[in-house]
Amino acid sequence: MPTPDPDGRWDRLAGEALAGVRRWREAHPTASLTEIEAAVDAEFAGLRARVVADAAVASAAAVPTAAARPTCPDCGGALHADGTEVRRLTTAGDRSLTLRRTRLRCWGCCRGR
Repeated sequence: MPTPDPDGRWDRLAGEALAGVRRWREAHPTASLTEIEAAVDAEFAGLRARVVADAAVASAAAVPTAAARPTCPDCGGALHADGTEVRRLTTAGDRSLTLRRTRLRCWGCCRGR
């Protein structure tokens, strides 16, 4: 499994998020706990989205081995890797993710999964 953060993006984004929280806190010294939570969540949403995306792509499920591949629910045939596909998702915190995953195709009935 590849290293999820080979170029240090997580550390950079974490530093930016912490700096943002510090700036926000200086500007809002009398904020309530609810306001502080909302600000921290907003500042860390970008880091969270990046970690989720990187972890999903590095997951063994992203490129299943032949033994771990499911069978076709329509005909029961074996599913085989057939290129990649891009999925665009929105995470908690309303951040967009773009995931590039292996597309599986049944060679029996030609349906993609």
